[in-house]
Amino acid sequence: MKAEAIKNIITIGTSAGGFSAIAKLVTNFKPDLDAAIFIVIHLSGHSNSEIILKGIQKHTLLKCKVAEDQQEIQNRTIYLAKADHQLLLIKGKMLVTKGAFENHWRPAVDVLFRSAAAAYGSCVTGIILTGLMDDGVSGMYAIKRSGGLCIVQDPEEAEFPDMPNSVLEVMEVDYKVTLNEIGPILSNRFSHTTCVETEIPAEVKLEAEITRRMTTNMKDLSKLGDFSHLTCPDCGGTMVRITNDAIPRYRCYTGHSFTERIFEEQQLKGIEDSLWVAIRMMEERKNLLMNMSRPRMADQGLPADTSRNERAEGIQLHIDRLRKMLMDLGNLPGTAD
Repeated sequence: MKAEAIKNIITIGTSAGGFSAIAKLVTNFKPDLDAAIFIVIHLSGHSNSEIILKGIQKHTLLKCKVAEDQQEIQNRTIYLAKADHQLLLIKGKMLVTKGAFENHWRPAVDVLFRSAAAAYGSCVTGIILTGLMDDGVSGMYAIKRSGGLCIVQDPEEAEFPDMPNSVLEVMEVDYKVTLNEIGPILSNRFSHTTCVETEIPAEVKLEAEITRRMTTNMKDLSKLGDFSHLTCPDCGGTMVRITNDAIPRYRCYTGHSFTERIFEEQQLKGIEDSLWVAIRMMEERKNLLMNMSRPRMADQGLPADTSRNERAEGIQLHIDRLRKMLMDLGNLPGTAD
């Protein structure tokens, strides 16, 4: 039997507070919903996707599956991104890979949304729910630029309003609504309208292709933006600053990608880690000097080496300064609130 043509794709992204929001959302999805639904919830790499899937299945009559690599897309089915894997869409199929982290997440909302926009254009509906930071903004903008429908949960209803607010701050969406209103909007849209093929921006297709290949080259990377003097906090690679987007982003040669806000957070984390290493090394140096200052042959009455004691005391002053820097790190000039 010939596979059913997929006319509509729904992509949903969420993080903090996401499970309860998803459970409430899918309750309003009718069994005959004319779409395939894909969900990314920011999960720890050790999360059990099957247990989360069973929790979602309790709230819907639609079939629920954990996305698998090369799996054919089926209508009226909900697919959950697997923990510690990126979920991408190509025409008719899913790709589930160990691709690079985006905004320090795998799975990442932007990866799913951007690949869906590149593959299905105006047939994609993007939905952003409760969550922290601004993952999902770039992906939602890719959907908007490709002619798709953009929906965000009303931030006043969201348990964590960062993700919906981040989208609303930089683009006009089609709907800002409560979870209970989303299901009827989708049912009405899919029963009364048909998506019309539109031109997909070259940058959207290129970035989705780079993520799919899990490799790139300097020529392709330069098409996305200008090379910066910054290095990737994950791998140390050269980074391009992407400005032709809803918010400025950075992407490195090996595939890691960050919004400016998340890049700043990772940069501060790197500074903090370095300070802790410096404190540990100086503590060890101080302890060694103190041990060496003790009488080497106490039974012979040899005096302690007081110069080493003095050097140890000097090191303690530097340790105290580093600890103060750690305490003040969040208040450094230019640090985001």
